[in-house]
Order: sequence, then C-alpha cells, then structure tokens
Amino acid sequence: MQKQANQPAGTPRVMILATGGTIAGAGRSAARSGYTSGRVSIEAMIAAVPELAAVARVQGEQVANVGSQDMTFAIMIELATRINALFSAGAVDGVVVTHGTDTMEETAYFLNLTVNSKKPVVVTGAMRPFTAISADGPLNLYNAVAVAADREASGRGTLVVMNDRIHGAHSLTKSNTTSVETFISPINGLIGTANYGATEYFRRPFRKHTFNSEFSLQGIAALPRVDIIYACADMPADLIDCSVEKGARGIVIAGDGNGNMNAATIERAARAAGKGIRIVRSSRVPTGKVGRNVEIDDNRMRFLVSDELNPPKARILLVLALLKKRRLNEIQQLFYEY
Repeated sequence: MQKQANQPAGTPRVMILATGGTIAGAGRSAARSGYTSGRVSIEAMIAAVPELAAVARVQGEQVANVGSQDMTFAIMIELATRINALFSAGAVDGVVVTHGTDTMEETAYFLNLTVNSKKPVVVTGAMRPFTAISADGPLNLYNAVAVAADREASGRGTLVVMNDRIHGAHSLTKSNTTSVETFISPINGLIGTANYGATEYFRRPFRKHTFNSEFSLQGIAALPRVDIIYACADMPADLIDCSVEKGARGIVIAGDGNGNMNAATIERAARAAGKGIRIVRSSRVPTGKVGRNVEIDDNRMRFLVSDELNPPKARILLVLALLKKRRLNEIQQLFYEY
C-alpha cells in the first residue's frame, strides 16, 4: 500500500484502487504503439506524480492488474464491495479507480449502480502506456484525484475523468481506438472539466445512481449470465437459441437502428421471452433512444427496450435487475430510471 504523509489533517483522503489497463502498461519502446497492459504497480504510478501530495492524502491498493478486456464481474464486485466498505468506515473522502479504457464504461456504470454513497468515485485510465512519450496517464490520475478530493463532486454518481473532461457513468462511451480524446458523452453531455486539478461542473446526472440506487451486492458472489448479440444484415436467428442453451437468463440485442432485428430473430427472441428469458432491445447506433412499440410490438413479444443505454450498459443493468425476481414492467421501469 502506497501512502503519502506530512500533510495537514484537513487534507482530503483519497484511496486509489488500481486494476491495471493501459495507464499501467509498459512497452519496449517509448515511441512505438506496442505495449502490455497492467505491468506497472500502483506504487510506481503514485510515485510518478509527486504533485498528488498537494491535492490529497493518497493511498493505493492493487485490486487487480489486467487489461480491461480481461475485466470480470468478480473484479467489479470486489471493487464495489471495497469502496462501500471504505465509505462506510469513514476511511476516505473519495475513491479513484484506475482502469483500462476498453471496458471502462461498463465498470463505471456498474459502480454507479452499486456504490451506496454520495462521496465521489472517479474512474480514470490512459490511452498511452506508462512508458510512452507524452503518456496521458499521469495527468489523468492527477485530475482524477483532484475530482475525488473535491466536495463539489459529491452526489454526482460515478464519474470518469479523462483528457481534462469529467463524464457521468450513464452517458459516456469510448469512440476511438487510439485517440486520447476517445471518451464522449453524446446524449447528455459532460458533467464538467478538470484542468490541471482545477474543476468546473456543468450539471448533475439526470438518472438515479449511487446513494439513491436500489441495487445491492450484499451476499452476492456471482452474477447471472446475460449475453449481447449483435444485429446485422441476414443475422442468423439461431444465435438466440445458442445463448439460451448456454444458460443465459437475459439477452441484449445490439440492434439495427431503433433496436431492430430481422423477422427470423424476432421470432426466436419472442419464443425465448415467452419462456422467461429477458430480451432487451438496444442499438448498435452510437446515439439516440430505443423506444417501445415503434417498429416491433414489444408488448406482444414481451421485449424490453434499453432507452438511452448502449448494449454494454444495458447488459450491466439487466444483470443487476435479475438478482431478484421482478415483473417485466418493473425491469422496464429500471431502464427509464437508471
């Protein structure tokens, strides 16, 4: 555990929970794109940004050290449980989670639903590895700690701080494979900005989150299986059957346009829904809502719609919704509220 001392007693306390990712990545050359995620420890990352001492009393814990393509629900549960314990004990004023960018939006949204506190939770990462020329990780970490230490960040849900921008977990998505400006919030816009630790806020989240979320992980060791199936021209309908046969309790369709799929897949999905499998129509389109009963008779088919949530986040919400028995209309309401 990394620790910084010799600061005034009133300085905010921030815990950094590290999970790996590009921000902890190392490459053979500082001037080439190849690297391996999750090679640098949280101790080394904190030591590389000594300016953190002026912002907060920082401690670090290594929860995992993986590329975020290998992020698991088990790690997410561990993160949420640890954050809830830290806040319940009054041990810290804010938490930063370092994370790879590939699945960052999913973990951020998971924490947005399962951390029961108004205190700031800030997820950050990097698009360039720790060893790269002009690595973006150190400044992202500095800004993330500044936001986690800021009282004005309280009550805004889980935030993602990248490239001087503060995003809400509900809205952001990754938009570019390599650019440092990869994260955007195309539907609801930014929460604010963080410029060398100076924060400015534009709004609060519109949906339920954190302290007013109904979801709890108490006593939960594993989460139900929910699959995502990507819609496309002439998509094979038997993908629905394969998912059900493998034990999925829910399926999210990354649909064409307004959550559409071909007639054969609609028929198979409706058959699965009739057997109690929860089918959510989302969209592969980057912006816009998926509405009920537009081109598909959702009421008759017993389908759900994701509203604003993209397929990965719709999956996260459905996974948590399935932790207890809920009627179809109750699950649909969750997609409008969260």
